[in-house]
Amino acid sequence: MNNPQSDSLKKTILITGASTGIGFGAAGAFAKAGYFVIATVRSETDANRLVEQLGPRVQPILCDVTNAEQVAALPARIRELTGNEHLDGLINNAGIVAGPGPVEFQKMEDIRAQFEVNVFGLISVTMALLPLLGTKPNSKNQAGRIINISSVGGLIASPYIAAYAATKHAVEGLSHSLRRELRIFGIKVVIVGPGSIKSEIWNKSRSAATNPFKGTAYEHSFARFVQVCENIEKSGASPAEIGAFLVKVFEAPNPKARYAFVPGRFLNWTLPASLPHLWLDKLLAKMMALEKQPVEKIYAQA
Repeated sequence: MNNPQSDSLKKTILITGASTGIGFGAAGAFAKAGYFVIATVRSETDANRLVEQLGPRVQPILCDVTNAEQVAALPARIRELTGNEHLDGLINNAGIVAGPGPVEFQKMEDIRAQFEVNVFGLISVTMALLPLLGTKPNSKNQAGRIINISSVGGLIASPYIAAYAATKHAVEGLSHSLRRELRIFGIKVVIVGPGSIKSEIWNKSRSAATNPFKGTAYEHSFARFVQVCENIEKSGASPAEIGAFLVKVFEAPNPKARYAFVPGRFLNWTLPASLPHLWLDKLLAKMMALEKQPVEKIYAQA
């Protein structure tokens, strides 16, 4: 492949989890803005689809963020594709939701899987690429930028997605700490917390499509949770919209520490984020049929 800088392209950016959703939208938006985009996917089928749909400015590479060998190979792949030792930006987007439901019935393997991708995968990719982003001795003061994709769930934890919310809270804490320590290099770390996006992330979680908690105390409430999620999904932003937003954030001269990208911002973000925790508890309880009841009445409804 030709050096992207010789083709009048602006900068090189790597985006993880680019097969669908936010990552796919971001890859398309950055390519349209003139960037050379290195997009990680997990299958040859997805790689071929990205080339066909997004064009030559997007270079897909196979990398599962939980695969240590593939992550360790990223710097060499970037050098091979770009012909230089520098990366202008990293968007840590790869993430999964596995088996939403009450904590009481969660599978530990699902919880661990979410942390492996959403937290440990993000950390390992960042560690591998920090030298190319500007921490190595010969960086020539070229400081890259990191955008970590969190979620509304990184600050507001809905019922039935405790593990996912925990991973996004971890991403928030990690990002704040990393931003402060990387000031020495001039590398900016930005959190973007999306609300509802039309994405495959929820569709890939089978238990969200049915109710696996029939006969339990959570049956009625979980059904309401699924209904709420479906209603919110209908008004969600498109991957292309958040992709364009991420380009603006990346190019901002002095970015904020955190951005919220939430459709229906007042009701879905501003109001719930400003309420005291116990007030929000009452609001969510009413929405999802979680008001306290006598135990015998709860099971009688199941």
